[in-house]
Amino acid sequence: MSYLDDLRERAKAVKSIVCMGMDPIVEKIPIKGEPRQIIEEFYLDILKEMNQRDSYPAVIKPNIAYFEQYGFDGLNALKTIITQYKSSGIPVLLDAKRGDIGKTSTAYAKSVFEFWNSDAVTIAPYMGSDSVGPFIEWCEKGKGVYILCRTSNKGAVDLQDLKVDGVSVYMKLAENIIEWYKPGVGAVVGAIYLQELEEISKFFVESKKEIPLLIPGVGSQGGGAGEVVDVLKKTKNDILIHRINSSSGINYAYMKSDTSDYSKAAVDALDTLNKEIGPLA
Repeated sequence: MSYLDDLRERAKAVKSIVCMGMDPIVEKIPIKGEPRQIIEEFYLDILKEMNQRDSYPAVIKPNIAYFEQYGFDGLNALKTIITQYKSSGIPVLLDAKRGDIGKTSTAYAKSVFEFWNSDAVTIAPYMGSDSVGPFIEWCEKGKGVYILCRTSNKGAVDLQDLKVDGVSVYMKLAENIIEWYKPGVGAVVGAIYLQELEEISKFFVESKKEIPLLIPGVGSQGGGAGEVVDVLKKTKNDILIHRINSSSGINYAYMKSDTSDYSKAAVDALDTLNKEIGPLA
């Protein structure tokens, strides 16, 4: 199957388009020990709760930087987490935001898809076609590649709102994504800029290319999942191929509830987000 087929089948199987980000901060995790032990136990407890309740996200999205900050402890924990989540049938989207000259991107892509055994990756397109090409080649092997387009951070406006020949940089990038397209090529478009999300979604739909969106910014960054779904429906986009991300809102849900049971709180938050998104059919 192609990556697009995988997206649809996974959404139907778990009745979810939620992407659960993983941003480990050991100071926020109520477990004692060394970083590797803390991170592994935290996320494997959440996985155990998911298995017990038969409640799963469509995909997990470990942010590799959050693991790298703890050195080999963090990286070894990431390897364990990827292996265990995939053994439960949960796909992995590695949030690495890689992008460099061609040979370096080739090495990055090999690391992401072979060593880390990721199903998809986020990449940064600033260096142009020869930097994204080595990743996009993996789409022919059923992998997904999400290109940063309109991001959800406050500083996004510094560059992405600049005009080139009267067109915003983020829309120029959307045009490039169409040009580079192979099935499996997607875009990262933040949830907090709903007008831009609608503009990009409509543009992709009208291009007749099926471009899956990774939509961060829901929850702690202020975006609303229900509003995102409304935009996708308004632009006649196929909801099943898109993923709405929540990281801290799921990871650290216990901090906003009157409980120390972090795994239960995380899966409760996942279920709540699924209800906010509503039926997928």
